[in-house]
Amino acid sequence: MSTVQAETARAVDSGHRESAVLEARGLVREYGPVVAVDGIDLSLDAGEFLTIFGPNGAGKSSLLGMLGGAMRPSRGTVRIRGAELSYSDVGWRNRVGILSHRGFLYARLTAEENLRFYGRLFGLSDLDERVSARLDRVGLSDRAGFQVRHLSHGMRQRLALARALLHDPDVVLLDEPYTGLDPSAAQVLRTVLEELRDGERTVVMVTHDLRQGLQLATRVAIQVAGRFAWERSAEAIDTNGFESVYHRVVERT
Repeated sequence: MSTVQAETARAVDSGHRESAVLEARGLVREYGPVVAVDGIDLSLDAGEFLTIFGPNGAGKSSLLGMLGGAMRPSRGTVRIRGAELSYSDVGWRNRVGILSHRGFLYARLTAEENLRFYGRLFGLSDLDERVSARLDRVGLSDRAGFQVRHLSHGMRQRLALARALLHDPDVVLLDEPYTGLDPSAAQVLRTVLEELRDGERTVVMVTHDLRQGLQLATRVAIQVAGRFAWERSAEAIDTNGFESVYHRVVERT
């Protein structure tokens, strides 16, 4: 049993952890005969940044989908600040920000119009201030009036991050945020992600970028075949030798 699973097992014995911002128990996701996520437990407090590494097909995106409520688990539960995620009550969506491959942006709306649209969905009253601040933070103030279809991939990725953070969520879920970014765009993204380590938000990031993932994390897990095969606190990891550890864990599992 991994450290994440052991910690959650202790919490299950005495009820769910009231202090945990994001908690999952026994998460399973099946696609017919294929088990993509196989009984994962985790419990994360405010300020924790969990980076999940793993090979393609390990079930990482399916795990994020269940943690964010975009996908129903076959079995298991997810709690945010002690409240079990409910698909009939959309109020919990205000607590979660998701950055995925899809981006959830409308190509024929401008960058500013996209953020205003999502801001209205979240019922935000201070849209002028928020939209302006988020565009500035991701370096897109000068592209506010550009339709998304005319933005580069890196700009769309940064705009998608601005969308995910627009409503100041408690939980931020990031699925391969660095994919396809040039060094300049990656640096902007990294700066924004570093700011998420403010002690208030809980972040889970899936990435293949070992260097970036380790630098941002407070906790690290390697997911293989639907399970956490390895987990450590970031401070206990030898970053110079982590690539060897990663390959050894993946190959033996």
